[in-house]
Amino acid sequence: MPTATMTSLENRLTQVINGIRNLPTPPIVFQQIQKVINDPETSVGDVASILSEDPAMSVKVLKLTNSAFYGLSREIDSVKHAVMIIGLEAVKNLVLSASVLNMFKANDGNKEYHESFWRHSLANAFAARIIAFKLRRGKQFNPDPAFSCGLIHDIGKMIFCCFMPREHKAIVEYQNAHPDTAELEAEVAVLGFTHAQMGRQLAITWKLPARMADAIGYHHNPNIENGSDDFAYLINLADYVALTAFPVDNLEKNLPDLYPATRQFFQIDNDEIELLRAALFEEYMKAETFMKIAGVS
Repeated sequence: MPTATMTSLENRLTQVINGIRNLPTPPIVFQQIQKVINDPETSVGDVASILSEDPAMSVKVLKLTNSAFYGLSREIDSVKHAVMIIGLEAVKNLVLSASVLNMFKANDGNKEYHESFWRHSLANAFAARIIAFKLRRGKQFNPDPAFSCGLIHDIGKMIFCCFMPREHKAIVEYQNAHPDTAELEAEVAVLGFTHAQMGRQLAITWKLPARMADAIGYHHNPNIENGSDDFAYLINLADYVALTAFPVDNLEKNLPDLYPATRQFFQIDNDEIELLRAALFEEYMKAETFMKIAGVS
């Protein structure tokens, strides 16, 4: 996409975001943790001290640390111990995940859509984490930001559903009237932009890492030049694995094959994809704690 066009689109998306009343923002605790983790002098005590100022978040971090998600052999009973055991990056991404899940809980007027959305988002997140562990073909992905990227890859859809309900309804109606039209095409027809582009701009507004913003923005077309450090390819593959393992609505009827550029990037065949799907089925059974935080269990 030409730079001028991108700038024009970004300006338009920024105007849309700025015009949304009561748009949630990440809590101060996440902003503080992100700031100190980027400081090379940061200690475990610094992060634990910040978390201790938000008791509710501290409880969530401890619950997630002690859940089957990490599979630790002994119970962790303090935030400082959690930071020491799972690491600074993992804690930051747990805080981001819990924050985003909570930010949209108050705006769940369409409960059926919300449940379907978060179940797919969690499936994508677990798939991304599995891929980060298993597929390292010369490129190693950190499983913690992989999970967070997967969890919020479709966050633009939540903006449509929660804060642009008329436009969201129009997109659904357009798809119903044009059943062969892909979701992205319906979004462009109605809005002039996609949920991925909206999600990227929201991530920029939230001051999330540029890598994460571009992973969100380009997860449907990862071969376009972007700054995601190839996380866009990771999320594209995770999305395919998640959708084929846990189909959403009637997408399984017209779900295309894996994006060719992604298949080539990972040099992956169908047998390996099936192994990833099987691993996701097993791993997803550990999602109960995240489900409870998301309010969908």
